[in-house]
This record gives sequence, C-alpha cells and structure tokens, in this order.
Amino acid sequence: MKSKSLLALLFAIIPFIWGGVAADEYIILSWNDLGMHCANKDFQNLCVLPPYNNIKAQVIKRGSATALPVIINTGFTVDYSIPGNTYSVGKTNFWSYAFQLFGVNLAPDIGLKGAGLTGTMSTVDNNYFVEGVPLTPFQDNNLVTENPFQLALIELKDGNGSVIKTTQPVIPVSNEINCVSSGCHSSETDILNAHEQEGGFNPNNKPILCASCHSSNALGTAGKPGVPSLSLAIHGKHKDITNDCYKCHPGTNAQCFRDVMHSAGMVCQDCHGSVATVAGTIENGRNPWLQEPSCGATNCHGSNYAEETGKLFRQSRGHGGLFCSACHGSPHAIQPTVQPNDNVQNIAIQGHSGVLRKCDVCHGYTPASGGPHGFNPTGLEELSRIIPDKNEITNIFPNPFTFQATISFTVAETGKIRMEVFSSNGARILLLLNQQMQPGSYQVKTPVNILKPGAYIVKLRTNKNTGYRKMIAQ
Repeated sequence: MKSKSLLALLFAIIPFIWGGVAADEYIILSWNDLGMHCANKDFQNLCVLPPYNNIKAQVIKRGSATALPVIINTGFTVDYSIPGNTYSVGKTNFWSYAFQLFGVNLAPDIGLKGAGLTGTMSTVDNNYFVEGVPLTPFQDNNLVTENPFQLALIELKDGNGSVIKTTQPVIPVSNEINCVSSGCHSSETDILNAHEQEGGFNPNNKPILCASCHSSNALGTAGKPGVPSLSLAIHGKHKDITNDCYKCHPGTNAQCFRDVMHSAGMVCQDCHGSVATVAGTIENGRNPWLQEPSCGATNCHGSNYAEETGKLFRQSRGHGGLFCSACHGSPHAIQPTVQPNDNVQNIAIQGHSGVLRKCDVCHGYTPASGGPHGFNPTGLEELSRIIPDKNEITNIFPNPFTFQATISFTVAETGKIRMEVFSSNGARILLLLNQQMQPGSYQVKTPVNILKPGAYIVKLRTNKNTGYRKMIAQ
C-alpha cells in the first residue's frame, strides 16, 4: 500500500515538472504588436507593405503571499512557430522581387530582418521579441482562402530545451490591402501610370516600392524631398472619394477592427477621424504611425489609463512592468474580441475571455489591495435584482473601519457607474468601479490597508446624479 501511495504521489507531481522546473511557477504572455499586419500578395508591379509580422512575449515568475511576481528574461529561451503555416514562398512572389524592392538577397521563407516562420525570439529589455516574420494569410492546406487570424505557438524552454509553458496568441496578417480587389482601381499599372507626370518617375521600371518616394514610418524610409509621406498621399488623395477605411485597411473580409470597442458600436472614425481628418492632421504636423490616438486622452479613458509619456499604447508598460498589450491585447484587438482565436490565450490562462484581470494568475493568490487603474481585486458582489427607487450609497460598514470597509449601493437604471474615493482635500485616492451595470443592489469592498487613517468621501456617479458618503479610516 505504501509503495502504491508513493507511485500515486509521483504521478501527481510529474505533470507539473518539466525539465526540472515547476511549470506552474511561470506564466508566459504573448501578443503581436498590432491588431493587424497587412501586405501585398503580388509584388511584380508595386509594394506598399512586405510580409512583416512582429511578436512579443513576457515571462513572469509567479509570486506568492510573501513574494511579488517577477518578469524575467534570463535562464530560458522562447521559441515561436505557426502551426499549419510552414512556408511562404509560392504563397506570394515576394522573394522573386525582394532584391529589386529592398536591395537584399533573401533566402526562401526568410524575412527582411532575418526571421523565418520558426525560430527563437531575442531578449529585449524585459521581453522577448521577433521582428519581421514573413507570414502569409494562407495556411499550407488552403492556398486560396485567407486565414487572417492564425494562432502562433510560443514555447518557453529551460536550459535543457525542455518545454516549460506554452501559449497561443493570434499572429494576424491579411493581403486585403490590394487597391484593385477593393474595386477602386482597374489595375496596379493604372495606379503607376497616374504618376507619369511626376519628374523622374518611370512607371515601367517595375516593381516599385511606394515608400522609396513617399516616406513611410512603418518601413523606416525617408522618401524623397518635397514628396508627401505615403500616409498623407493616400489619405489626401482619397479624402473626397471614400470614408470607408476597409477599402484599404484589411478589410471587408478580414475586418481587422474587431475588439471590445467594436462590440460597443464604435467605428474607426471615432478614434482616428475621417479620411480627410487623417490627412489634415498630418498636414498640420502629426507624424503618422508614430503619433496616434491615445487611451489617456481626456475625451477617451483619461489619465488613469494613459500611456507612458511619449509612447503609444503598443509601446507602453504599466502594472509591474507588463506591456499594456500583455493584459489588454493588441490595438484594434482589445479584449475581448469577436474573433474566437484572439481570446484563446486569456481563456487558457484565467478561465475566461476578456482583459487579463485574475490576480492570482501572476500573484499566486488574490491580493487585498488596489491593482492597475484602481482595479479592486476583491470584486463586486450583487445582492439583489430588485429595482430600487434611486442610485445611492446606502451604507458603509464598518464606519469607522480599520482594515477594510464594505460599501453598499443601489443602481436604479442601466448605465455607467463610477465609484471613487477622495481624500478630505479632494484628491482622488481610489477608483473602485467604472463600468456598465444593471439595476439592483450591490456591495464592493475597499482594498485592505490601502487607506491611511483619516476622513474620506465616497462618490457614486451615474448618468443622472452623483451621491456622496463620508467614511473614516482608523
């Protein structure tokens, strides 16, 4: 009996130990840097964008009640691959024209930065990164129908090469950038011929890299003096023709804008403005690709959700050094999205889709203290679905309190509920709630030991009124 018990214990432990390292001690999060990468499929005439996909990852050593989680980038390797998509030559003719377009001789299936469709990611600061994966939207078993939201396989390996942890982010790509397939132009030759009046331009000297004349921050090309940037040229040319972003950006079929903002009814123009506005802002000095809409803008989420100074959302880090995208997803693919593959990673990690907000995933337990953006990990509890007469804070108990207070409140109609805690001098200390809610009675708890002794004001704000209640921390 004793030997059977030992065997049972051994088999219980083995699944969690790979290569001598405890698998459940580590978390790996991965994402692509944009919500969609697009590329031409045919390069014999012109090139707007080449095959070029980027993947980032961060590895976290899980914390505990006595130790904080730690982001690490030593002692491990991180490998990437795209299951079901093992080659690109033949799916596009890019390699036949790469030298004429970019002046480099590329081996088959190798991208402009030396990356292939499989490989090992480089360590950059506190993350892992691979740039310029030459992916096409066509999987090996279907060379006709685009699959723009394929899953990459990211593997965390120890020093012996044993797999410790895996995750599967979307690596998005579409060829739906074609000016002809959108129904606008009769042919790519027609587009080039429209440039004949430009001095020194020979439309027959094909293929032509658009960014060789028109500067492109996306490709890092300076263009030619006096020639508008590619973004300004395209948006300026089409501003009086269409306001349909999917005519150029993927696209009617791919529909790259697919995230929680899309589900809420927002459209591209809500953040970027019209095609004319995009062109106008560039003419007025905006640097396209490097200066884009900000989450922290006063007319958007506000300073509590602001990016790092001088950085875009996709470049910014927040809670514990994690990139914003590690928890929220990529631009245009903010969690949860309507594309099932986008949600695969977070479902596997925390058991449900949406923003990664299950604290014990990284901490090993649920801390009783405020999280990023004032998030309250102790959660919100629904007490009743009976519709009350008004929106109000009904009770704070205990009050005064020493460690934690429970705030009870009612919601009379569906709408946005915001609950904040302010100091006696009017400074906001905590954001407890900021979300859509249904009518009913609720309670929420303050984080433990966060509020120093003193008097505070709890503010409940709805679409129709604002209520206040005083509470005392001892």
